[in-house]
Parts: sequence; C-alpha cells; structure tokens
Amino acid sequence: MTGITWKALNDEVKSLYRRGDYDRALVVAKKALLVIEQAEGPNHPSVATSLNALAQLYRTQRQYAHAESLYNQALAIRTKTLGPEHLDVAMILSDLAELYRIQGQNEQAELLCKRALAIKEKALGPNHPSVATSLNNLAGIYFTKGRYAQAGPFFKRALTIREKALGPEHPSVATSLNNLAGLYDAIGEYEQAEPLYQRAFAIWEKTLGPDHPRMATIFENLAQFYRKTGWKKAAQEFEKRAAAIRAIKR
Repeated sequence: MTGITWKALNDEVKSLYRRGDYDRALVVAKKALLVIEQAEGPNHPSVATSLNALAQLYRTQRQYAHAESLYNQALAIRTKTLGPEHLDVAMILSDLAELYRIQGQNEQAELLCKRALAIKEKALGPNHPSVATSLNNLAGIYFTKGRYAQAGPFFKRALTIREKALGPEHPSVATSLNNLAGLYDAIGEYEQAEPLYQRAFAIWEKTLGPDHPRMATIFENLAQFYRKTGWKKAAQEFEKRAAAIRAIKR
C-alpha cells in the first residue's frame, strides 16, 4: 500500500508541475519523500527519485542552495546503488549541471554535462532523445559563455534528433527551436531567428495552453525580440499577454 501511495504522490507531483502549480507540487513532493524514506530507508533508489523531484521544484523557485543539496544526495544514492555509468546517474548529472549553469558556474556545469552525455551515448546510441537533451544542455553552456560557434552544431544536432524521434510538434522540439533562434538572435541574424521563435511559440501554446505560467516568459522573450528588431506593435501585444498571465491568481 505504501508503494502505491508513493507512486500516486509522485504522479501528482508531476501533474502539478506540468500545470505550473509549483507551491502545491512542493508540498506533495515533501510528503512523497517522507513516505518512501519511511518505507524503504534513506538509501533506496526511489528515495533518490523523490530527492531529485524535490530538487527540481526548488530550482524552479530559484532556491538553488536547497536544490544543490538534494541533487547531490540523490546523485550519491544512485551512484552507490546503480553504479557510476547508469542512465539514472546521468539524469541527475544533467540536472545538477543545469543548476550550475543558471548560477553562472559554467566550468562545473560543462564537466557534469559532458559526463552525462558520454554515459547516454554509450548506453543509448547517438540518436536517442535523451542524448539530444544533453547536447542541448552542453550547447546552452557554450551559449552562456559566448562560445556561439561551439554552441551552434550542438543545438542543430539536438533539433535534428528530436524532430526525427519525437515529431515536429513535440515540446522538446520547441525548446530546440527556441534555443537555436536565441543563438541566431545573439549573433544578429534576426531573419533566421524569427521563424524559429514563431514555430517554438506555436508548439508551446498548443501543448501548454495559452495561460500556462511558462507562456508569460515566452511572450516576454518574444516581446523583447520584436522590440529590438523594430516591431513595436507586435512587442506591445506580447507584453500585454505576458502581463495578463502573470496577473492570474493560482
């Protein structure tokens, strides 16, 4: 019964996260962690799963110190119980790398991301969607550091893998499109960036819904792009839509 309860709680966390209800997801994730620790002890792989889910929520809410501690606990459990080359280890390495990246700790992020990529390519082959995730993450690190020439091939390879493996309307394809658009945007190639931004936006609006919290950030980014390129009316429209989403009480 406890196992079923933990699974139900874990599924609820995922559902709340997808809906953008992060505060409620955090409450449920803490309960799930307590349940699985009591049932299986502190070093069970499922405990690592709950620690990782909780860390992701803290990262989303920018509570980075809490997130780092939980990621490292999860990483230690999985490395000990599953071995250092297991795919579940690679997943946490990727998450921890992203945490370091958004805090500007790019050298640490790059090292962990390369470790995760090597594990995934060995276990899954070069064209798996999970490999695309690590390629995209590594490209993001290079992008953050201004190493655009290095970032481009990784962004493009990730997009190619995702379109082939997941289909052209998948949210992960939208992420790759948006990242590649951001690269073109950064180097001033706006005519190449704009249709990629639009494709990404259309996919996200369809899959997330027009009022999802993440859409506010997407609208704000589009507004910034159009304002920079002289499309004032388009920029104002996206700014209004972003503000309306952020005004929704959840």
